[in-house]
Amino acid sequence: MTAGNSVRVVAAGDHFVLPSLITRAVRSEVEQAQVGELTLGWPLEPFGPVAEVREASDAEDEMIEALAGAQVLVTQMGPVTERVLAACPDLRLVVVCRGGPVNVNLDAAERRDVRVCFAPGRNAAATAEFTVGLMLSALRRIPQAHEPLARRGSWEGATYYTYEQSGLELEDLSVGLVGYGAVGSRVARVLCAFGARVMVYDPYVHGEIHGLRVTSLDELLRRSRVISLHARLTPETRGLIGARELGLLPSGAVVVNVARGPLLDEDALCDALESGQVSAAALDTYEREPLPAGSRLPGLGDRVVLTPHLGGASRAVAEKAARIAAEEVGRWVRGEPLAHCLT
Repeated sequence: MTAGNSVRVVAAGDHFVLPSLITRAVRSEVEQAQVGELTLGWPLEPFGPVAEVREASDAEDEMIEALAGAQVLVTQMGPVTERVLAACPDLRLVVVCRGGPVNVNLDAAERRDVRVCFAPGRNAAATAEFTVGLMLSALRRIPQAHEPLARRGSWEGATYYTYEQSGLELEDLSVGLVGYGAVGSRVARVLCAFGARVMVYDPYVHGEIHGLRVTSLDELLRRSRVISLHARLTPETRGLIGARELGLLPSGAVVVNVARGPLLDEDALCDALESGQVSAAALDTYEREPLPAGSRLPGLGDRVVLTPHLGGASRAVAEKAARIAAEEVGRWVRGEPLAHCLT
């Protein structure tokens, strides 16, 4: 950008990363640049949930109308499809307030010389905290004890105060982490503070870690009373934990997944829960979302703790996402290299 240019930025947020958060963050960042004139436009109502697909077509017309004359789009889930890009020739920069630009057609953006950026690491701390919370919930039967007392005033949850029904504590418990990225490394630090015996399997991570490095997934599974998944979802890791892998766990192990649903074979997990090979599972992500009507998981009662993909949902995450996106807009306005650009 050069002095005197007018920049129009459209802030298309949703119910989580609010348009007002984006607007405030972008205005604060770009005003510091003191370059030309900035016009913030946010004519769109907050978007509702949009499926994680490369092209979501349900709001294309609204997006095209909003982007008339705009050079910059900052969005959470707004569809940036080939049709949208073709209809918006002034658009030069798209910043997605998420860990990946799943709502942008990257090939079409690259053909039109549109820069596409994202907001990595925005929810690592929130997801790590949520993971440990789910783990404790599954180990100590917290939701199962809460439900009868809160809903019916029943003291029946006191049955968990028996040797046979009581749960496990993290201190001295062997916990295996599959993956040691931004989330897994944070989980490891927290678990070490609890006194857990943390083991880590991640062939792509080198150097110091919190816990004991294990060289094979099979070894990790054989030695872990609890496993928590933190691997990236790739063609190689899809279905990483299936019937064979669950069979390697010590009988009565606990499985936690706040990463990506398809890392785990849900049918195999349900079989393992029904047989007792796995005593409990705590899940925030699933092979299909929302859970289909025929899912076996809700029928497993007190053996599962289920949450609807909330691991990365905190106010700090929304604010951080808007700030990371705004910083990219500021770099672009100042003519500096973009930090998280994919095109």
